[in-house]
Order: sequence, then structure tokens, then C-alpha cells
Amino acid sequence: MITDYKFDGNKLSLDLKGDEDLVGNYYIDNKDELDKLKEEIKYGIKVRVEGTLKEPINNTIPYAFNYKEYLNHKDIYYTLTISKIDIVSSGNGFWKIKNWVNQKIERTDQTGYMKAFILGDKDMILEDNYTNYQKIGITHLFALSGMHIGLFSAILLKIFKKFKEKVRYLIVILILFGYGFLVGFPSSILRCIVFLTINTINKLFKLEISSIKVLFLTIALIVFFNYRIIYDVGFIYSVVSVGGLLVSSEFIKSDKKIIEALKLSLVAFLFTLPISLSNFYEVNVLSIIYNLFYIPYVSMIVYPLSLLSFILPFMVNIFKASINLLEWSSSLLKQVDVLNIYLSFNLLEIIIFYGILLLIVKKKKYYLFSLLFLIVLIDMLVPYLDSNGYIYFLDIGQGDSSLIISPHRQDVILIDTGGVVSFSKEEWMKKQSEYMVSDNVITLMKALGIKKIDETILSHGDADHAKEVLNILSEIDIDCLKINEGDLSNYEKLAVSKIKQCNYEPQRMKLNFLNYKDYDDENGNSLLSYMQIYQTKIISFGDATKEAEEDVIKKYDLSNTPIVKLSHHGSKTSSSYNYLKEVKPKIAIISSGRNNRFNHPSKETIDNLEKLKINYLNTQDVGTIEFIINKKGFKRKIYEP
Repeated sequence: MITDYKFDGNKLSLDLKGDEDLVGNYYIDNKDELDKLKEEIKYGIKVRVEGTLKEPINNTIPYAFNYKEYLNHKDIYYTLTISKIDIVSSGNGFWKIKNWVNQKIERTDQTGYMKAFILGDKDMILEDNYTNYQKIGITHLFALSGMHIGLFSAILLKIFKKFKEKVRYLIVILILFGYGFLVGFPSSILRCIVFLTINTINKLFKLEISSIKVLFLTIALIVFFNYRIIYDVGFIYSVVSVGGLLVSSEFIKSDKKIIEALKLSLVAFLFTLPISLSNFYEVNVLSIIYNLFYIPYVSMIVYPLSLLSFILPFMVNIFKASINLLEWSSSLLKQVDVLNIYLSFNLLEIIIFYGILLLIVKKKKYYLFSLLFLIVLIDMLVPYLDSNGYIYFLDIGQGDSSLIISPHRQDVILIDTGGVVSFSKEEWMKKQSEYMVSDNVITLMKALGIKKIDETILSHGDADHAKEVLNILSEIDIDCLKINEGDLSNYEKLAVSKIKQCNYEPQRMKLNFLNYKDYDDENGNSLLSYMQIYQTKIISFGDATKEAEEDVIKKYDLSNTPIVKLSHHGSKTSSSYNYLKEVKPKIAIISSGRNNRFNHPSKETIDNLEKLKINYLNTQDVGTIEFIINKKGFKRKIYEP
């Protein structure tokens, strides 16, 4: 049975419930087939599918989203690449209602936002707009939550006010459970409905159970029936934020409404801060202020207008105007990023943070706010006390990207950005959001607390090395750009138009470029980077050819370089026997994609490595490779699929 589905360009994604739950992807051949499937695919229908099962892999870049773990926590262990879909039967009951609601929404010109506010589906909000909401810290307003359920239930109680109290509440609870089914019972909605149900019983039967105990009963009941929900970030957010507001009720109270509102926003921010930093590695401190305006605006204007526009379609233009203001203001505020914090919190920091926070709100020990600030400050300063150097050879598929961090974080250098060559597509095939391989690289840098790259080196202008420099620049500042000689590719031209070209002088490491000859091709002219952290030397030559490598070892003594990233992903056009024999690394790194169409690395290169008894690691096999370098040498760590 199809419990959820999404069309995105020529891809149809399905959540399939059967003897074993699966996530399936089907790739559509032509526009006629797309139109046919859009007519046929509905919630609740039963299908027979054929395809190839595949086990998801772990995140191979540290701190990136772990899709395998995410699916496993939902009791899903395989994805299915679908080759054939046959419809067996249509949905019935509530599924027909959900399909009717979905079809009615899709007939409006504000489908994305109406789906978000009514069905809890944010996938159709344009990526640029949603990114703006993330940057200013208001995405929680687009997740169905207590705010929506509270307003919805208040409306229902008004509608049924002529009924007896117990009957009125029973009707409302039944409608809310029906609505929960309609939206797929996201964890935050489930928490709200169960909490409201227990609280209603508490009120009607005068049990006098405190709100915090009602919350604990809610958690216990939900976890009893589905223990996996404890891994759901939405559930954790919902429980922590509500729990925080309940235990802080006395702290929040004030004679002045503006002070009370500010305290409310501050408490909500602080209680969710550790969750945000341990999962998304970014918060905007100004969201405390922003939410003072956005919460009432969305809850009292935008959300009610979405409901009214659904019932009365002629009001959709008013709803559209409210959305336009939302998009315009968030786009403007996004540019104020001075108080954006990039960090990751570990478990010990989370425990200490919450312990201090509870003392503040329960005992009103206001001076302890300084300790909360100190925890964040220490986390930001620790990297500058670390005397180790780090190199990450990043698993970004068929391409190159390496992050180098010198001791005490005095230098942050990125060599290449990766990127996938995109081909022109018909309009119907274009996806709403293009997958960017550097997104996970950005996540890593945020988790490490990196807000600025001192120098980005583009070894040459091919897409798999240079395409995503602007994607990285959109999130992380880049002070200096270094590119090779020769004609500029389109990607290099874009980079040069946005980033200053300069020769960066590292403070706690050595960096030299060994180029001294001009070759007739882009690969041959790759920048030849030669680095040293303490006594450990590292070579990274982009896609340099055998000729370029042979020339450079004639001019420079590169013998016994411990760490060498092999050129051109281990292709046979690089890494000759003579070159490898001369540099004789302790370990060779190959950056290549799984099942790549070039069959990199070549058998010839692997044979050369094995003849010379050189150990090697390939990102397609072991994921990202991290080297931790100190005065005694180096050790390595891998992030396996």
C-alpha cells in the first residue's frame, strides 16, 4: 500500500507498506507516463511493484545525515529501485478523504504552503525560500505542531459549543485523531493529540494531574506503542520544547506582555538549542527576536488563511499576499548572519546545559545564564587550543574535495569542491531541488564550527573538481581563491566573479604549488599542491597527467612523501610506476565514486601500487578518510558506508 508519495521531475518516490515496509524510487521515461502516473498514484492504493532491493549505506562524511540509520529507526531496511508498477486496488475510507483534500489543494496556485500547513508536507516549498526560513530559525512554524492543533481544536470547540461538555470534547478528540491519520501522524502531531486527550480526561474527571505529569504520561504511552519514536528528532523537539515551557511557566510570567513574550521566546530557544546543535549544527541567536513577530503572524494570520483558502478558494489571493510578505521578509533577514552559530554539542555538554537551564528557570538563578554562554564559548574556542592538524579526503562520489585544518585552526583550506556534471533536460524532468554533493561538506564544516575558509584551491576547472564552489560560498565565507593557469571554465568564471583571487600565506602549515610548465590540456595544468603539517608531507595534484607528474619529480625531491592523493581518481593517465616509486608514500588515497562509469581506479594503477607494496585507500570503499597529524606523525580514521 502506498502511504506517501512524491513526484519530483522524472522521479517518483513511494513509501510502501507491506509485509515489510520499503522506500521505493521509480524513474519516469516520458511526459505521457508522468501524466498517467499523476492520475493513478494516490494515497492508500495497493500496488504490485518489481525492482531491485538495495541496502542503504551509512553517512560517509562525518556529521552528515545518516539515511540508513534514519530508515532503520522506522523499521525499514531496504530501498527499492522500481522497474514496474501495477495498480491492484484503490484506497478506501480515510484514504479517499486524504486524496480529496490533496487534489483540492493541488488545484490552487499556493499548493506548497497549503500542503505544509494543512497536510504537514513541506516538500513543495521552494528550496531557496525554505533555506531562508532555516537561516533565520523559523522552520518550526512550517511543521504541524501544538500551535496548529491548539488553534484547530479551539475552532472546533467553538463550532460544537452547543453540545454538552463531554460530548463536545469527545467529538473534537475524534476529529483530531482523524486529522492525525490524514497527515500521517507526524511525531509532533501525535504528541499533541495524545497530550490533549489525556489533559481533557484530566479536566473532565477532575483528576488534578499536573501538566508536566500529563506530558510524562503522554511520552510513556507513545513510547510503549512505538519505542522507535525516541530516535525521531521531531518528537524530541516537541517533547523538549513543551516540557521546557511547562517547567518555566513561573519564570516566564510577567506583568508586561512584551517581557513575557520575550521570555517565552528565550525559553523556547534555549531548550531547543542543544537539540539543534547536536543535529543540525547551526542556530541563529536572532531567532529569539524574529519569533516574537513570526509566531503570532503565522499562527494568527497565515495558518488560519490557509484553512480559509482551502474552504473558500476565492480567499487564496489574500493567503498568497501573506506568503509573499513571509518570503520577502525572510529573504531580507537572512542576510543578517552575524549571530549565526556553527557548532556541534556532545552528550556531556547537553546534560550540563540542561542541568544549568533547569536551575535558572526553576530557582531563578539568573547569574547562571553566564554559564550557558560559557559552554557555547568554550565549544567555539576548543578547536583553537587543539595542536593537531587534520586532513579530510572527502567521499563526494566521482570527484575530488579535501579539507585541510592546520594546528590551532590557524588555517582552513579547501582543495576542490566536487560536483556532478548536469545535462540539459526537458522542463518536466527537472527536479525541484538539485542534489549538491558539497551539501554534506558544508554540514561537516558547520559541525566543526568553521564559518570561514581561508583559501579555496580549485586544482582545475572540471565540474567534478570545481562546480560547487558557489554552493559552499552560499553557506561558508571564502577569503581567497586560487585557480590554475590557462583558460577559465564556466565554473572558474563564476568563482572568480564572486571570490577574490589571492596568494594565501598559511600560518601553521606549509603550502607550495609546484607547477612550472604549461601543458596543452586542463588536466595537465592542474595545480600541484604540496603541503606540510609538522613533519608530515602531503601531495594533492588534482587530475595531473603522467607527463606532469614525471616532470615535477625531475625538478623537486618528493621522495618518501607519507600521504599522496593519487591524481585523476586513480586513472591510468596518472600515477605511473616511476612516479609512485619516486614518491614512495606510506599511504595512497584514491577519490572515486561507487560504480562510476569510468571504472576508476584503473587496474594498471592498482597493479603499480601492489607491485611497490604501497598501501592505498579508496573513498568508494571506505568513505571519507581523515588524517590526524601531530609532531609524532599521523593516524587515520575512516567513515565506512
